[in-house]
Amino acid sequence: MVGRSRDEKNRHSSSIPPSLVPASKRRAPNGTGENSNRPSIQMRLVVSRDMVHYCFDILISHLRRTDLPRSKHPKFTNDAYPLFVTWKTGKEYRLRGCIGTFSALRLHDGLREYSLSSALRDSRFRPISLDEVNNLHCSVSLLTNFESDKNYLDWEVGVHGIRIEFHNERGHRKSATYLPEVASEQGWTRNEAIDSLVKKAGYYKSITEDFRKTIKLTRYRSEKIVLSYDDYCADNDVS
Repeated sequence: MVGRSRDEKNRHSSSIPPSLVPASKRRAPNGTGENSNRPSIQMRLVVSRDMVHYCFDILISHLRRTDLPRSKHPKFTNDAYPLFVTWKTGKEYRLRGCIGTFSALRLHDGLREYSLSSALRDSRFRPISLDEVNNLHCSVSLLTNFESDKNYLDWEVGVHGIRIEFHNERGHRKSATYLPEVASEQGWTRNEAIDSLVKKAGYYKSITEDFRKTIKLTRYRSEKIVLSYDDYCADNDVS
């Protein structure tokens, strides 16, 4: 999986996910609850800086081969979400790992698992080492508002993430995804993003319009926050 942009630091996504926010967290402007007839419902963000702090804590403890202190155990919500964790490095925000899941996982276990998987087990990169931590940026993306069975062009660059499925020439099912920010960061059109994603999934033959029309596309949105290691240190009074 792939990830993010230079000016993204500390930026959340703009809209919130009624489809995956628990009923207990939904609220209407008039205070009458989720059954209000008002057309506009203000949703509060689920993703938080604490989630990114936790990813840093998990990775650093693993690389130092120490147990996570009790004081570092998560206090944020443990609701279930599909999620991705992305690591980048340096001023260029060079990708170092990005792995996630479309299955809804409890956030405490899910972020613990994928903070390490994305840092250490992304097959495109060598594992992140302890001496790289000072230059890292970590982002947590919670995926929401899934809409399936869309035409391959039925999505908006910079708004939707996309997941595609298709069958290759041998009849094998292939799939791949780009998170919502990827196409806009790369300056791609929808066609260019689709063709890149098809190649990412492992299809290297000529990509024709007829082939594109066989693609099953699911679009989704995400809540996302990005912090650098310096942000993590400042937030936690780490010198």
